[in-house]
Amino acid sequence: MSEFLVGQVALVTGGAQGIGWGIAQALADYGAQVFVCDIAEEYLAQARAATAVSPWASQIQFCTCEVTDKAAVEGWVTAVDQQTGRIDILVNNAVYARWDLAERLPAADIEKMMQVGYFGMVYATQAVLPFMRRAGRGHVVTLGSSVGRLFVTPTLAGYSALKAAVDAYVQILQLELANSPIHVMLVRPAAVAGTNFFRQQVASNKMPRWVDFAPTLIPPDIAKAVIVGLRRRRAVVNVPGYLSVVYALYALMPRLVCWLMRVGGNGRSDYSQVPWRYDARTEVARRRPKGLQ
Repeated sequence: MSEFLVGQVALVTGGAQGIGWGIAQALADYGAQVFVCDIAEEYLAQARAATAVSPWASQIQFCTCEVTDKAAVEGWVTAVDQQTGRIDILVNNAVYARWDLAERLPAADIEKMMQVGYFGMVYATQAVLPFMRRAGRGHVVTLGSSVGRLFVTPTLAGYSALKAAVDAYVQILQLELANSPIHVMLVRPAAVAGTNFFRQQVASNKMPRWVDFAPTLIPPDIAKAVIVGLRRRRAVVNVPGYLSVVYALYALMPRLVCWLMRVGGNGRSDYSQVPWRYDARTEVARRRPKGLQ
């Protein structure tokens, strides 16, 4: 275990599976005391069982909390501060996603996406900032997405709008806190395989064909990027790094990028069945047939 975050307290929303679970394990591996909230009892039970036999058995605690409930989020944050006396890191990861053509996507799904992914982020961020200001330190990390910058794929109107809103909120928050000791970081991943995002929420065949040929990202890749970003106090972390070039190209030639993204039609790979586990010994992502999903 690295000592980078020893003594620090981290909160992760939606952290019992997928990207959030990968980040929670990485934070614990680097020494932090990690508090995870989620609403899925099935995944909370699985994460608790995995933690019990992991190197971080005493470092990760779990709580059922609905991030769309402002009072519940505030209560969770306050309880952690009362228990530990500090809050050093917040990771806004909770999300709800549905992809479909704009005219077919139910308004209720769009509302829920915003409630979970946007308002959940706002509630958690506003809840931790007073504690961080009091302590004179802190990191607020928020998971955005490449689709919040690249408007190139049909069926993404609702989800792209959510992530664009998150992107804007975080960048303005960075301006507001620029002269404070609080570090605000936006993480923009491309498609991340091996998660319930593809198992339950979005069919793999709705992805553009080019994703099949790109290097496969899994949750530990995002977790590693978060750790590096915390170390270097980065404002924006794009995963993979070449996304910065894609964003620049899109700003100059959006029609060309849209055309390139659509070449070959939809994806053919099954991104839901990519196995992964966080490897504490090597601190790298390992793709293996068995392990934490």
